[in-house]
Amino acid sequence: MSGAKYIKEGEKIKEAILESGIKVKTIYTPEDVAHIDYDRDIGNSGEFPFTRGIHPEMFRNRPWTTRQYSGFGSPQETNERFKYLIEHGQTGLNVAFDLPTQMGLDSDDPQAEGEVGRVGMAVDTLRDFETAFEGIKMDSIGSGLTINAVASIMLAMYQAVAEKYGFPLDRISATPQNDILKEMVGRGMWIFPVEPSIKLIGDTIEYSSKWMPRTYPVSICGYHIRESGASPVQEISYAFEIAISYIDHVLERGLNIDDFVGRLSFNLDIYGNLFEQIAKFRAARRLWAKIIKDRYGAEKQRSLQFRMLAGGGGAGLTKQQPENNIVRGAYYALISALSGTQTMALCSYDEAYTIPTPKAALISLMTSHILQEEMGLRDTVDPLGGSYYVESLTDQMEKLIIEEMHKVEEVGGMAEAVASGYVQREVAKLAYQQEKSIQDGTLPKVGVNKYVVEEEEKEVELHEYDPRALDEQVERLNEVRRTRDSRAVERTLKDLETAAKAGDNVMPYLVEAVKAYATVGEMTSVFKEVYGVYNEPSIF
Repeated sequence: MSGAKYIKEGEKIKEAILESGIKVKTIYTPEDVAHIDYDRDIGNSGEFPFTRGIHPEMFRNRPWTTRQYSGFGSPQETNERFKYLIEHGQTGLNVAFDLPTQMGLDSDDPQAEGEVGRVGMAVDTLRDFETAFEGIKMDSIGSGLTINAVASIMLAMYQAVAEKYGFPLDRISATPQNDILKEMVGRGMWIFPVEPSIKLIGDTIEYSSKWMPRTYPVSICGYHIRESGASPVQEISYAFEIAISYIDHVLERGLNIDDFVGRLSFNLDIYGNLFEQIAKFRAARRLWAKIIKDRYGAEKQRSLQFRMLAGGGGAGLTKQQPENNIVRGAYYALISALSGTQTMALCSYDEAYTIPTPKAALISLMTSHILQEEMGLRDTVDPLGGSYYVESLTDQMEKLIIEEMHKVEEVGGMAEAVASGYVQREVAKLAYQQEKSIQDGTLPKVGVNKYVVEEEEKEVELHEYDPRALDEQVERLNEVRRTRDSRAVERTLKDLETAAKAGDNVMPYLVEAVKAYATVGEMTSVFKEVYGVYNEPSIF
């Protein structure tokens, strides 16, 4: 979507309105920023309120991390793709898991049939992690783990495999997505009810702060909320309210805000109007610093810094004329760089209809390299800073984000807003309006409702599902079951159950169960027995 509605009177454009509801003026002047104080509202990069970036020299000192979403089929195939991308300059991993793994199901579970290895890597036991990360320098290559409901289990596996391969825990960096509230809003890969789900996230945050200090134990994911139909303002406001829910929970455990908040990160979306997206991120960075400083009294500079992964949004891509997505991806990358991201994870041009092919993933990776090496994006910090339009838009975006946050807090906070279905209703309403606007042409989409080229339908390269993947994965799983110490498995699962019932931090018990080669399904079943299963509210 373009991100702007163009309301016409005859052939004359009357006004442009951004997705956030902001009316764009024909020209911006010093009067539009007269109320802005440089030190208070903008400041230098690396200084409060971090509007221009969280590091003094930003990309002059160090380029953004490139992290393409990858992982499919078997752990061996995933390992090969990891090494392929690293050989071509990727500096971080972003691991995809198949749906059964995301839902805590073993590959031989009847509910997993037809989905094993289809949209990501199948993981049943620690043996799969050992294969996937064999030969990966885990002390220098950080890994994003795109998983939520069973993120605690995957983080335990990441620790166990790092220890097995000899990497010190204080040197490894993992970023499990681990944001269950956004799953309940945007994707639906939830398992447990709201309160125990937040408790599990708190366990990972508390545990990581003590034992894995370089880990980012939760990546608050406005990305999928935006992909589900939310506006740019709602994306940030809902993400912040989700983060506040997690922060408040961890503070209730007795931790100090400076003990952990500097290790929270955000996964955010990019598609739509270029300037609106850039202003969104600048406003988010400034507002986050204010919230953590004023609301929570954080004292460390690092605690106030807004860390983000920003990549192209799949919702902006089209199956029609898919080559256009290469151009869209380049602009998404430009927005990400101009926004001051720490990590860039571009979607590939074929993601509108399939898992990225090696060629498509390489094009996205090289797009990021071209920006770093050829286009001057690392020459200076925040090159759009001081623009009358960008600074005015940043200011307006911040005000709108605060207003939307107040609406959530009036409902009772994000946990209550999700449990009641309030947020889901708001997102669904906007998704309907956006789709209607595309269909009637109010929101231009090149190749879809504008500049449509009549041509023979081309065959697109799909990721074909290999039914042998199920047989091979189940065979590996059964081999682990035959050779593992069944008594150790039984003992560690019982210890896990006892800890969960007592309300203890389950992470140490998960690590022991993982090392005994307990399966994802077995550990998830323990949690289901103790916590129950989430019942989705009606939003109509």
